[in-house]
Amino acid sequence: MAQLYFRYGAMNSGKSIEILKVAHNYEEQNKGVLIFTSAIDDRDEMGYVSSRIGIRRKAIPVFDDTDIFSVVQDSNHRVYCVLVDEVQFLKKEQILQLVRIVDELSIPVIGFGLKNDFRNELFEGSKYMLLYADKIEEMKTICWFCERKATMALRVDENKKPVYTGEQIQIGGNDSYFPVCRKCHANPPL
Repeated sequence: MAQLYFRYGAMNSGKSIEILKVAHNYEEQNKGVLIFTSAIDDRDEMGYVSSRIGIRRKAIPVFDDTDIFSVVQDSNHRVYCVLVDEVQFLKKEQILQLVRIVDELSIPVIGFGLKNDFRNELFEGSKYMLLYADKIEEMKTICWFCERKATMALRVDENKKPVYTGEQIQIGGNDSYFPVCRKCHANPPL
């Protein structure tokens, strides 16, 4: 039975490498997958899932008006699994499309992404994944500054000073964000 999975974790928890691994495992058995990623994240290049360890793969970019259900339904090959990177950036309507893929097309969907932003607020896509997912799994990593589990993102400016206000979405990597525990988020040792 198909299910909707939400695999979330702080930065550097291996979400992108995991999505590439899952795709490889399906395809090694000649089972086709469709990989989607938010068009917002263009750090490497729009329409690519890229891991920090250097592996990357083309994906279907998701814009605000992309109908993911229709793309999957109209695919010209059998789809065994739908994989979505940066699912936190999707809109509620698109999360509901993922639900329809599972419920109406009987195709499992695995969404990978952040749960919360640098202010410790939920992203829209994450909120609705938490509400609708059949299974929720945390991918773990360690705090940038101590040995605790990282559960938050600390945004920093160009001088590496903590930033706690501003727009929710600012694309960046280790130059702009650190995965941190709750204690180091409140009092980063910078």
